[in-house]
Amino acid sequence: MRSAVRRASYGSIGGRTGWGLLIAVISGCLFWLVWIYGHGLRDPRYLDGWLLAIGMGLQLYFHVAIKRGSLTPKSAARWRAIHIFVGYLLIAVFISHCDFSLPDTGLEWALWAGFVLVTLTGIFGTYLAWALRAKHGIDESLSFDRIPARRVELAQEVHDLVIESDPAPTLLALPVPPHDAWIMDLYTTHLHDFLQRRRNFRAHLIGSQRPLKRLTDEIDNLSRYVDQQSQEKLAAIKSLVIEKDRLDFARVHLGLARCWLFVHVPVTYALIVLVALHVIVVYAFSAGAF
Repeated sequence: MRSAVRRASYGSIGGRTGWGLLIAVISGCLFWLVWIYGHGLRDPRYLDGWLLAIGMGLQLYFHVAIKRGSLTPKSAARWRAIHIFVGYLLIAVFISHCDFSLPDTGLEWALWAGFVLVTLTGIFGTYLAWALRAKHGIDESLSFDRIPARRVELAQEVHDLVIESDPAPTLLALPVPPHDAWIMDLYTTHLHDFLQRRRNFRAHLIGSQRPLKRLTDEIDNLSRYVDQQSQEKLAAIKSLVIEKDRLDFARVHLGLARCWLFVHVPVTYALIVLVALHVIVVYAFSAGAF
């Protein structure tokens, strides 16, 4: 299974499609196994219940190992892929254990709500990790705390490029077009506010490139009317603007990742406690389960 998870965790759409098909096949086999178990005059809730408990124990091990820092980067990436894979499989186990129905008691409702919350936050966390890798190619070495300082550096670099004037001609020549003035107007009108603070939160939240495209279109449109030297200056400015947009994207998603952990991890631990209590209650009030 690990090799299959590794293959599915890499690649693009084809890899994710294969991963989804594998999860669907295993989930179908699980439903069939529970059906066979139930027709063997045994309560299938004990089978899928223990599968659910074992799977959640494996998920808990991942959290503990990551927190302790006992995994190498390669092992952490492999276990993260397994963590996601098992998490999707546990959805099928949970549905089977609930027998496609809603809870009856208060404890069951607490378990149901906890599992649903853990699942939804897990799916959201998976999306955040995928978005950072696939949509903008953010440097993994870039930390959340480093982003504001780098944004200041980019703003200063663009400012220096804008105010840098072409050398004055040494010979008497005809007047040249005011390219520097045009670039300064572009900077004042479109780029200054963008570079000074975080921008386009909602667009980055959904992965939209429209605000960035509007800025780069302004730069490209001006580039058609200036000389070669100014075109090179505008190309450098455009590259810095794109990097600034990537910083804003990374700040949004890395910030959400931090907030997400404050929900996903505590609810996971609370759910483990509720599962242990649920097991105790079930075996305390049952007799002859097998």
